[in-house]
Amino acid sequence: MPIIKRFSNGAFLEYDRGSFDDWCVYLTIPTKTRIAPRDTDYFQTINDLASAYGLSNVYNDYVSNYNLTGKDVEEDVLKKITTIAQNYNDDANNVDILFSILYLAMIAEERKANTRLGKRIKRLGIHYLLFEKASISQAANFMRGMNWRQIDKLCEERGF
Repeated sequence: MPIIKRFSNGAFLEYDRGSFDDWCVYLTIPTKTRIAPRDTDYFQTINDLASAYGLSNVYNDYVSNYNLTGKDVEEDVLKKITTIAQNYNDDANNVDILFSILYLAMIAEERKANTRLGKRIKRLGIHYLLFEKASISQAANFMRGMNWRQIDKLCEERGF
């Protein structure tokens, strides 16, 4: 699959075959192996950024990207993510990578066959982590075993 976004440090993102579909996000960093970032990876990063730059700032920037996310990758959104990341000073490249991973992960959720939740599932995990003070592990795993109606209700209770 083609490279979707390349970063200033030489890292890049792409979709490829995962365990159940062709929409697994992969991050390749030069001189390191190719990885499929997990919820726990990006939840840790977003939590660290919220501590450094303010919970509302980080969450609002995430939501601005969330609101632009559909079923297709859009170059304008990728550029907007890079622009937003510049507000994070020395962390700009890491924020660009983080928000780009989340953007692609939300698109993957939107593309899942017969999805009823789509990208909201990522937002719920991030909301639970940041506003409900869940641990990284709790935020990544608390929805396991719930059906879509239960998760939908949790999303609606939080306004999304």
